[in-house]
Amino acid sequence: MAKQTSAEHRTGTDEQFGTAEQTDQVGSGDGTVQASDGARPGQAGSAGWALAASTDASLNQRTKSTDHGRRGLIWAIVAATVVVAFIVGFVLVRGRGKSDAAPAGRPSSKVTVGLKLAPSNLDIRNQSGSALDQLLIGNVYEGLVARDADNHVVPSLAQSWDQNADGTLYTFHLNPGMTFSNGHKLDSEDVVWSIRELVSKQYHNADQLKNLQSIEAPDANTVELRLSAPYSSLLWVLTGRPGLVFDKGASYDMKTQAVGSGPYLLTSFVPNDSATLQANRKYWGERKAKTPTVVVRYLGDDNAAVNALKSKDVQVLAPITENLATPFRSDKDHYQVQAGDDTDKYVLAFNSKGPKTADLRVRQAIRHTIDHQELIASRGGSDKALGGPIPSLDPGYEDLTGLYKHDVAKARELMAQAGYSPANPLELRLTYANTYGTELGDQLRSQLKPIGIDLKVNVVEFSTWLQDVYQNHDYDLSLVDHNESHDFSQWTSPDYYYGYDNPKVRRLYDQAMASTKPKDTSRLLAQAARQVSQDAPADWLFNYRVTTAELKGVKGFPLNLNQTLMPLRDLTYCPGVGD
Repeated sequence: MAKQTSAEHRTGTDEQFGTAEQTDQVGSGDGTVQASDGARPGQAGSAGWALAASTDASLNQRTKSTDHGRRGLIWAIVAATVVVAFIVGFVLVRGRGKSDAAPAGRPSSKVTVGLKLAPSNLDIRNQSGSALDQLLIGNVYEGLVARDADNHVVPSLAQSWDQNADGTLYTFHLNPGMTFSNGHKLDSEDVVWSIRELVSKQYHNADQLKNLQSIEAPDANTVELRLSAPYSSLLWVLTGRPGLVFDKGASYDMKTQAVGSGPYLLTSFVPNDSATLQANRKYWGERKAKTPTVVVRYLGDDNAAVNALKSKDVQVLAPITENLATPFRSDKDHYQVQAGDDTDKYVLAFNSKGPKTADLRVRQAIRHTIDHQELIASRGGSDKALGGPIPSLDPGYEDLTGLYKHDVAKARELMAQAGYSPANPLELRLTYANTYGTELGDQLRSQLKPIGIDLKVNVVEFSTWLQDVYQNHDYDLSLVDHNESHDFSQWTSPDYYYGYDNPKVRRLYDQAMASTKPKDTSRLLAQAARQVSQDAPADWLFNYRVTTAELKGVKGFPLNLNQTLMPLRDLTYCPGVGD
């Protein structure tokens, strides 16, 4: 699916974590919360400003009614008191607005994270978009299994699992004593109910759960999932939405509330603005949240995001472009900037069924011409050259950059064979959504001109791209960031907007999915990916790497994959480090 861009141990005292008990009442600490009225978390309220300015009307009235003979002395005392109160209050309010900062060297009770893409609601069953997964999975909701920083499957609600010899029966062994944030018991009945609901109501990503035949709960701590045929991606699929476990006994509005079993409760949500996570003091697992409160702010404007980090209104900013990160990277005394791996693939698709790009020689010439290192350098240098459809964190990855090395002379030769030259250029249309800006289009037009391609760049609204390119396949070239992991299947569908069709690739992919051994799956996927790259139905401009900037003293924020999954239980911030 194309990304839509505008595509564990607890530390601290009970005082830090608060003392309110969890109940089943909405907004009372069980993780359910009504969308707030728009006040941004962390801003001082009216009580805070009363401390600062001391404008209480009764105090003013009392001042006016004092004995005239002592008025000078009293006014001096009052004035001094007001000044001191203002200074003290101002300091308190400033501290409250930053991060509830603890004394230097001690962990803060609150960390604020600045992100870019915001969910419009919290309904993770029905609402598409990676922003929901990023906020909720691993923090509020948990699945049978999870992913680690290297995109590998690891235990979660299931502490272990077994697979039979032919890969059609998976037996999951659940952790004992699990509970949801409202105190309800979590056992195999909830797992079975959640997955059956997913399938029967066709919630988002239900189609990923392929070959499901049945799911049963032989006892409270065991789940048996049976397939009609082997499916090697099953466990990985269960790390996402299809494997999430919900409380079958809870009743709440999933658009504005969330009741899960994770280390955090969602206590506030302002659509397109912010969300507040509060540590679940009754979390069933050993790896509890280390920071009592994490506030997520959505900063769609890059300048506003950078200023928020500079002013310490946020302690973490992800993502930040490499170019904007330069001043933070150079100030190592106060900031730390690192790039993490991700599965985003910037795909320059060639319409394989188009009248001009159906010619293999034209597609090969384009691939030989594109200077990927120049594109990457212009973006700050952190992205990786890719060369094929599988990124480095997915099974089947192989460095395929050598298949079409940068060779303009070779490209001109291919274009000449196809009947084109700089004097007789081929006109092609590059159509892509305006969410990606204009720079890449301008660079590609400049790079392709010397081989005899006159590239007309058409930057459109995303809705127009969906209609013209994705649905009607009316394009020559198109640019999209395909961000999802394990998405190679798109190269096996002739009806997909690429128009690519190779029976050998489909056969290799089917064999990979039917394999019961991970090594065989990776080997077969690598063969299929090499064939796709050789056929040149696209050029993979680069594998996007997400850059994260943090204040010095921040630890535990995930670097890899943090635009898709962002587990925050290990996040801490010690103010004063680098100040």
